[in-house]
Amino acid sequence: MEFKKIVREILEVIIPALLLFLVLRAFIVEARYVPSPSMRPTIIEWDRFLVEKVSYRFREPRRGDIIVFHPNEKANNLANEEKVRRGERPVSLNDFIKRIIGLPGETIEIKEGTVYVNGVPLEEDYITSERRPIYEYGPVSIPEGEYFVLGDNRNQSWDSHYWGFVPRKNIVGRAFWRFWPLKRMEVIR
Repeated sequence: MEFKKIVREILEVIIPALLLFLVLRAFIVEARYVPSPSMRPTIIEWDRFLVEKVSYRFREPRRGDIIVFHPNEKANNLANEEKVRRGERPVSLNDFIKRIIGLPGETIEIKEGTVYVNGVPLEEDYITSERRPIYEYGPVSIPEGEYFVLGDNRNQSWDSHYWGFVPRKNIVGRAFWRFWPLKRMEVIR
């Protein structure tokens, strides 16, 4: 009798809850973290945040959005070359998180610590002066269907200035809410 009750509870509660969780994670929202300093000061190493996967079904990504995406083949290859140089085993990279800076069809240039979009300096109040880029890049035109992304910690970020553009199909979703640590719980901008 007790065994039937346990089986019934599993079928009525646990399996539907597990299915709901899997559907939510696959199509709606999932939790992520950042293992590197590439997004400082916006997102700090080991911050936990939510990524929503719905809005880009109805609209295109926008400049300033912080996105999670699958790295392109060049990023994977460069990372594995670095791992081999360090004596580590090559692996497939985890997803990246960066900020969208350039949209399809725009021209990007980085010079003297400033990012230019179509020749106009980009206002970036989310990065501090010591995190402004110390490198030069471009000008480069972004192909249709692709995005130019940078980490907020420009000089410690593997991003588009290093390995190229992010195809639209590689974008997983938009980071929108930091939930850990609790003292810094807030909307991510």
